[in-house]
Amino acid sequence: MSWPVRPTQQIGTALDHVAGMTLAAVLAVLWGLPLLYSVWTAFHAEKYSVQFDLTAPWTLQNFVEAWNAAPFGLYFINTVLLSLMAVSANFVLCTLTAYGLVRYRFRWAGPLFALIMVQMLITPEILIGPNYLTLARLGLIDTIFGVALPYLSSAFGIFLLRQTFKTVPASLDEAATMEGAGMWRVLWDVYVPLAKPVYLAYGLVSVSFHWNNFLWPLIVTNSPEARPVTVGLSVFATVDSGVEWSLVNAATLMTTAPLVLAFLLFQRGFVDNFMRIGIK
Repeated sequence: MSWPVRPTQQIGTALDHVAGMTLAAVLAVLWGLPLLYSVWTAFHAEKYSVQFDLTAPWTLQNFVEAWNAAPFGLYFINTVLLSLMAVSANFVLCTLTAYGLVRYRFRWAGPLFALIMVQMLITPEILIGPNYLTLARLGLIDTIFGVALPYLSSAFGIFLLRQTFKTVPASLDEAATMEGAGMWRVLWDVYVPLAKPVYLAYGLVSVSFHWNNFLWPLIVTNSPEARPVTVGLSVFATVDSGVEWSLVNAATLMTTAPLVLAFLLFQRGFVDNFMRIGIK
């Protein structure tokens, strides 16, 4: 038997809903104010950076000046190469590692996986010193490959793919084996297609991380030929004559625009894929 809902309970639920929506709206406004300021200053002359005149003319001159003031084209190429290099290596190495841990039941599989997971407890900043010394011995300082080398594999990626591969029905694996497929064919035709949503979600997260990574590239790179956009933007914003916020914010919007567009294009698939991973 269900008891009728009292009017006081309905009022309390409605008030909680209104309070939650109000708090969310306030937080959204506070979060969006810096972005709105960046957009305003990027599309207006420098004198309007502290004057919010709605009749002020809009202009694209700040983007042109910012693009010509620094080699942002080279920075974008370096960042794309860095992201592609790191993400591609992660896909290959993490896939092979996760596949070996799931399909082959060897004696030390459990301790080996636990050892891999320990890496998630170590922040990258702790390893900056040893990694820098290693790159110096290899002669890879101030190179794109040197920036990407510590990130060519990931414990988080191995974990995601291992959890996904464990959900693959054993019957599919056995059927492919009975048809004469070897381990590489089983991996490519059975496991990888079923993990495509995970690859998409993990790829977007990895690209976002490498696109925004700053501290490690700042330490390793010394010349524009190897700098990504984050370091290039920092160098561009550090001037002795003073900061021109219109140019700095125009450059900031240029460097973040690819990530924003990618998120808007893949937003639904990105959220759905991570929800599906969480359910598994």
